[in-house]
Amino acid sequence: MTKIKPRLTLGRLFVKYDDMQARPFWLDEIARLWEQKSIVWLSGVRRVGKTSLCRQIPNGHYFNCDLPSVQRQLADPEMFFAQHRADAPLLLDEVHRIADPALALKIAADEHPGLRILATGSSTLQATGKFRDSLTDRKRSLRLPPVLWRECLWSFDQPDFDRRLLHGGLPGVLLAERPDPAFFGDWMDGFFARDIQELFGIRNRTGFMALVKLVALRNGGLLDVTDLAKEAGVSRPTVMAHLDAMEIAHAIVRVPPFHGGGHREIVRRPRVYAFDTGLVAHVRGWTTIREDDRGLLWENLVLDELRAVHPHAAIHYWRDKSQREIDFVVEHSEGRADAMEAKVSPDAFDPDALKAFRALYPRGANYLVCPFVTEPYTLRKGGLVVTVCGTPA
Repeated sequence: MTKIKPRLTLGRLFVKYDDMQARPFWLDEIARLWEQKSIVWLSGVRRVGKTSLCRQIPNGHYFNCDLPSVQRQLADPEMFFAQHRADAPLLLDEVHRIADPALALKIAADEHPGLRILATGSSTLQATGKFRDSLTDRKRSLRLPPVLWRECLWSFDQPDFDRRLLHGGLPGVLLAERPDPAFFGDWMDGFFARDIQELFGIRNRTGFMALVKLVALRNGGLLDVTDLAKEAGVSRPTVMAHLDAMEIAHAIVRVPPFHGGGHREIVRRPRVYAFDTGLVAHVRGWTTIREDDRGLLWENLVLDELRAVHPHAAIHYWRDKSQREIDFVVEHSEGRADAMEAKVSPDAFDPDALKAFRALYPRGANYLVCPFVTEPYTLRKGGLVVTVCGTPA
């Protein structure tokens, strides 16, 4: 574990940086991926800050592909890319709006390999209908989540934990004085119209939006497709298709169980999380965060951290039929499995589940992730060595 600190000094999240909110962790990630490939595909739900992040790229040349004037320029990608210098990154926001984005990016990668391009969209590139070519060996992908808890820690001497849980991590609402009851209603309307309906051709808005709300109400719980179908008033296959669309568009995360085939382990049902704590609070009608709410919502933030620092790792949960559970398990090669317990207070940690897990899977590190631990330390619990940390670095 390392000390929690940004690797770039481009400004803090809540300090104005060229009139926007700087997010140095993600600027650093983009720079790192550009060292591997010339094209980085940046995806994330709407209003998560993709455009603001684009505009923070030093010396970047920004293009909003929603504009007809930009679409006309990119209709001739050979001419377009030939006009740009290699020392000025090209930032193609909402690039799927142009007629043939896959061809344009392929030409850029093959004919102008010195150009660095950041292309954005709401979903994974493969799900965007205009991408007949997935650019497999020509790009790297990066998912931008809501504001991470580590970003809040960098930004304030005393970050407001309940504010981050209640407002959520979409920058516009997080920075507001108080939660706007209309924000997430408007967000869901835009999400359905611009992402789900356009990309996936889903027409049943009522059933789909009911399912979004039901997932938020069951945030962190085991996924029961039959129950969701009954509550939403749609068929079981429709629920499965809608959940797939939500996950591709980054609106939910399904965390599968970790198991080795033991007869007392949960082996099939995933847990499902909404993409943002603010959406959960909105759907549940919360205006304040109660003590009992913090633990579950903290799991959302820890999951975001894990997916940010382990973007290619398999992330699971573990549970047995005695209801002993590990919040998250990060699977590594050669049989190693790191166990992560998310607790608001270190005093709430009970090692019994971890002992049961390690009896089956002895290889791996143990972490207790708590929001206000700025310097990692180790302790011994139930005969096991546990690292207590603020974020899984």
